[in-house]
Amino acid sequence: MAAKKRVLITGGAGFLGSHLCDRFLKEGYSVIAMDNLITGNLANIEHLFKEKDFEFYHHDVSKYVHVPGRLDYILHFASPASPIDYLKIPIQTLKVGSLGTHNLLGLAKSKKARMLIASTSEVYGDPEVHPQVEEYWGNVNPVGPRGCYDEAKRFQEAITMAYHLHHGLETRIVRIFNTYGPRMRLDDGRVLPAFLGQALRGEPLSIFGDGSQTRSFCYVDDLIEGIYRLLLSDYALPVNIGNPSEITIKEFAEEICKLTGVELNIKYQPLPENDPQKRRPDITKAREILGWEPKVDRAEGLRLTYEYFKDKV
Repeated sequence: MAAKKRVLITGGAGFLGSHLCDRFLKEGYSVIAMDNLITGNLANIEHLFKEKDFEFYHHDVSKYVHVPGRLDYILHFASPASPIDYLKIPIQTLKVGSLGTHNLLGLAKSKKARMLIASTSEVYGDPEVHPQVEEYWGNVNPVGPRGCYDEAKRFQEAITMAYHLHHGLETRIVRIFNTYGPRMRLDDGRVLPAFLGQALRGEPLSIFGDGSQTRSFCYVDDLIEGIYRLLLSDYALPVNIGNPSEITIKEFAEEICKLTGVELNIKYQPLPENDPQKRRPDITKAREILGWEPKVDRAEGLRLTYEYFKDKV
């Protein structure tokens, strides 16, 4: 019998990384999760420690990365991913996107592994093209407060494509739009856990600006399916994975209050600098190349997420 394919998932104890660990184990892979636990949480993967095909490496990928034995795939998901985190640790955020990506690309090259990087809709900045297509180059402020994250991801895409073109390395780039679901941190500062936490505590919901800015929310299971298909595809250019169903933040607050059974009570706060006004993916490429589109509607996804968070407050 052929040996099981072996996959390294960096950021493996994080929100998305832990769900990827679940998926690859379910698909019959041998899985190594690597995480320095700055924003990841072992609780997200503790159910996997009993699995014979699962290993955990406590390591910062900004430092030299060594994994003994063969590797077939590397999925690079190590990075703070919410403003509350990357504004606290901007230099580590830049390092994991630059040095970390460089280290992992070198590992992939030495192992002849295919590498997929987690990029983001933030590469589009505050977009002047709507919905956002992969060919759009973005409107990003490199010296603004969000620059540490946005530019780390843009550099990550550039060095990944350079390794693909110069070294012939097999690479994949996923641009991830707003995603939600179980294992998000209530305190991570993103709008969904913030709203749910505030509603569950009986606090007013904080809206930054007037609430007219839009987001598009994709349930985590749908996102993982898109990433899995992209990894196994033959397409090397970036692909948007997200849910094109767009909603204003004010409407989203109303949905959260209805779900949790609390009265709508909003506290308006100043809009952060460079906060994107619109966010919706054009998923034509994902549909055509991967045969992928989201299946879980927002009402169902929010219900599942609410069930997870109910006993976390």
